[in-house]
Amino acid sequence: LFDNLNFVRHCFSTRVGGVSKGPFESLNLGATRGDDINNVLTNYKLLSKAVGFNYNNVVFSGQVHGKEIYHATEKDKGKGLFIESDIKNIDGLMTGTPDIVLTTFYADCTPLFFVDTAKKIIAISHSGWKGTVLKIGSHTLDEMQAKYNSELKDTLIGIGPSLCQECFEVDPPVYHEFESAFDNINLFTAKRGEKYYIDLKLLIKQMFLDKGVPENNIEVSGYCTKCMPNLFYSHRYSGQDRGSLAGFIELLAD
Repeated sequence: LFDNLNFVRHCFSTRVGGVSKGPFESLNLGATRGDDINNVLTNYKLLSKAVGFNYNNVVFSGQVHGKEIYHATEKDKGKGLFIESDIKNIDGLMTGTPDIVLTTFYADCTPLFFVDTAKKIIAISHSGWKGTVLKIGSHTLDEMQAKYNSELKDTLIGIGPSLCQECFEVDPPVYHEFESAFDNINLFTAKRGEKYYIDLKLLIKQMFLDKGVPENNIEVSGYCTKCMPNLFYSHRYSGQDRGSLAGFIELLAD
């Protein structure tokens, strides 16, 4: 959906093409996972050269599986990678300023990319199961509307690589949290024994549709991070001993 927009640059990383070793092999973008920071910086240089963004302009969010959105400005460039970040307890970033590379991190959770094509506003949100229950995607749209008067009809949304339904297995307590948040959760759930299998990506898409986003404005990635461990880092596949993927989105200057 974003490919024809000449004012946006975006990507979602794989684990391929970097210099990190061991469990971080090879394009680890997580600076706090125990990897050699020089390898992480090299990985950012390699990715930024391939995609075209300036790695000095990345802004990291301090993710906590919540729903809070931070409005990034020029002063935030480099926070999280080159300078200590004061952006705490934040799972989504938005901006209307060019040349700021909004960056969020993943290893199974769902990345949500947003572009207001009329007002030229971008956002990206990290929607894990807790963030999905808190409806961070819907909250991101609310914040874009409050800050920039964004309209749903002008907003394109990309739902990125994350767990497929077969790989998102949960116990009854987690399922009941979804049940409390979504009246239609049964439409996106299969039950086998005591386990529930939720299609997070389609559930999130339906949340956007229910909010009023036109269906043609939403695109859902078919990639599953756990099914493809050679291409992606996956917490459910590898546990804590792994690298991090990242989603990036940037407004381009005129």
